[in-house]
Amino acid sequence: MKKLKLFFKISFFVFLSFLVLYIGIYVYAFFSPKLELTNLGKVFIYDQNENMIYQGSGSSDWISLDDISTNLKNAVISVEDKNFYSHHGFDYLRIIKAFLSLIKNQSITEGASTISQQYIKNMYLTFDQTWFRKIEEAFLTIELEVHYSKDNILEGYLNTINYGEGNYGIEDASRYYFNKSSKDLTLEEAIMLAGIPKNPSNFNPVSDYDECIKRAKIVAKTMVKNGYLTEKQEQSLFQNKIEIYGKRTQNNSQMIMYYQDAVLNELEQIKEVPKSLMESGGLKIYTAFDMDAEKTMEENILNEMGNQEELEVASMMINPQTGGIMALSGGLNYAKSQYNRATQAKRQVGSTMKPFLYYAALENGLVSSSLFKSEATTFNFANNQTYSPNNYNQIYANKDITMAAAIAYSDNIYAVKTHLFLGMEALVNTAKKAGIKEDLPENPSLALGTTELSMLDFARGYQTLANNGDKMDLFFISRVEDLEGNILYKRKLKHDYVLNSNDCFILNEMLTSTSNSAFNDYTTPTALSLASRMSRKYALKTGTTLTDSWSVGYTPNLLMLVWIGNDDANEINNKASQYGKEIWLNTMENYLENKEENWYQTPTNVISVVKNAINGETDLSTKNNTLFYYVKGSEYTNEKSN
Repeated sequence: MKKLKLFFKISFFVFLSFLVLYIGIYVYAFFSPKLELTNLGKVFIYDQNENMIYQGSGSSDWISLDDISTNLKNAVISVEDKNFYSHHGFDYLRIIKAFLSLIKNQSITEGASTISQQYIKNMYLTFDQTWFRKIEEAFLTIELEVHYSKDNILEGYLNTINYGEGNYGIEDASRYYFNKSSKDLTLEEAIMLAGIPKNPSNFNPVSDYDECIKRAKIVAKTMVKNGYLTEKQEQSLFQNKIEIYGKRTQNNSQMIMYYQDAVLNELEQIKEVPKSLMESGGLKIYTAFDMDAEKTMEENILNEMGNQEELEVASMMINPQTGGIMALSGGLNYAKSQYNRATQAKRQVGSTMKPFLYYAALENGLVSSSLFKSEATTFNFANNQTYSPNNYNQIYANKDITMAAAIAYSDNIYAVKTHLFLGMEALVNTAKKAGIKEDLPENPSLALGTTELSMLDFARGYQTLANNGDKMDLFFISRVEDLEGNILYKRKLKHDYVLNSNDCFILNEMLTSTSNSAFNDYTTPTALSLASRMSRKYALKTGTTLTDSWSVGYTPNLLMLVWIGNDDANEINNKASQYGKEIWLNTMENYLENKEENWYQTPTNVISVVKNAINGETDLSTKNNTLFYYVKGSEYTNEKSN
């Protein structure tokens, strides 16, 4: 009997303590600053000309709850939170059911988040699954509930929820998917939209119409169960295909979201911008984005690759003088795959690694006319290890060729000989100095680009080459402000002259040899097919492995990288290399059209000498003559090692 009394006393004390704590939290929340719902979670992204290109977690036109379809509201409440108007932020019965389901099935089979909780989650830029975050979320949910009516909360939720395809808010979604205001949605359209937030990438009708309808039918069943529809109404739904509009009046790009995702990812790394700011306001993010560059790049990608489904693409356009990333595509279609191949994938870079090797060669005393013999070669190492690289299609000069010719033909034998001659650490050190962050192995095949790099990391190194040795950190975001215009973060351009400008100039001149007909001999330069359509001088290097194709080239004002390949790293077809080169050239030409031609100024201590392109001799009677560049005093250096 005493134990029973003790149990009741303890239980009463625990209950009373919980009640006091519960009431205390609500009282504290009541006296806390009121959240501003119309700014809640808003993110505005602007291009380099300060034109708005994106608005996330908010709508440009905050629409009143009265102007939203009743069918849509009923569908959302039914599928997301049927007790929305009766609970105080948390549906404890659903929480208990979800917990019991977790125990029974050993996995989460149903959620317990209310509309209020989901709304709070949408205030944040990240969705960390930490206990601190859960406690913070719970408190903010209470704060939301004590300050606002249920209609206010539902209105805010519908104006900020993610509906896929870059649409945040019901009005944006309605106009994008159905070309109408949310108040004019049909019953079927309303049910379809209500189903999207569960999985915006897969349940929207542009990405996957069939999955969208499957989800919509689940929503319809919950509406029957909760008394919003009759069974007869449910059975009549979706008998005919619903017409999808799927367009925007502005920025109707299927690749621009890759850039926007990259911006938000970079934002998370900026310490000056507190994540908690989203609780009480929003952000204006100013970027290096160039809409003309993005549209030009996308148009050329789709023109080349739009009719095939095997291959994927990634591409970047960068201002090498600032490091600003002007345009980006992480794939052919964001609606089908949000995986950003430009920032997330690591792929073999092939022969596009060679410019870093040849810069190291110049820095270590070799010159543009230095000779190595191009022939089938097996390299022997300690412990009976051998390495037998091949040239493309087994084509060899079987004679001495210059460094410039080796670049023109992308000769693998010359590259490996140079790599071993310098010592394998030379290439690693040069790549690191230029800005590549990935750890690179000191092995013979590094010269041929067998190591996997992300495009973003690889672009860091190329920016330094394109900027004559001046390394600038790559960036998407130039400035961040709150909605009142207060500057939270402003990027400072930092010059870091890590490479010798003379050697960079000579290397950049050698990279024009890939499209120079003077190098026609036992084979042709790798980009000669593009030469007749080049309106200006370009430094260009291509690279192809069994699984990856790269085209990387630049002028002093514009750097562009293109990758083509398969996500599963299967072997690519013969068209991949041509796709990449065409996309690169057409985008560069289209974007630079009517812009002043610009090339690197010859340094005062660099001179040019006319020589034979292939063997470096000064016999001017041949048709293969071209300009070779040297630091003064080295013009007749002709180091040779076979």
